[in-house]
Amino acid sequence: MYRHILVPTDGSTLSLKAAKAAMTLAGGVGAKITAIYVVEPFEPHWVGEIRSKAPNPLSGKEMDRLARQRGDAALEKVEALAAEAGVRCATVVVSDANPWKAIVKAAQARKCDLIVMSSHGRRGIEGLLLGSQTAKVLAHTKLPVLVCR
Repeated sequence: MYRHILVPTDGSTLSLKAAKAAMTLAGGVGAKITAIYVVEPFEPHWVGEIRSKAPNPLSGKEMDRLARQRGDAALEKVEALAAEAGVRCATVVVSDANPWKAIVKAAQARKCDLIVMSSHGRRGIEGLLLGSQTAKVLAHTKLPVLVCR
């Protein structure tokens, strides 16, 4: 059965629902969990050839630091679920402009045999504009993926 489960989280209630499902599964089969949070690197916004000016803008480093803090907070919630379920859990924060790529790479690098993640179920224009990280993971990995809603 499964020995190592990757659980991507974005800190949302829905991603915690997927993490709970992963904990139940991991506890039942004796698997370990790696929870991952992907930080998208800060890129300044440009308007034409003039950088947009906001009052008291944060620097790129400050934006990245805040994003990592959000990641740490999201991962702490998953760690708490793991502790409650008695499941071994490692966490990782990675930076990638394409979260789905980071998820697929992490699953391969850590030799995971299952990915458990949530899907917001966006459809129509919203799905087209925002895309679906879950759909991209499904399209680019050979691993089984359990999608929770």
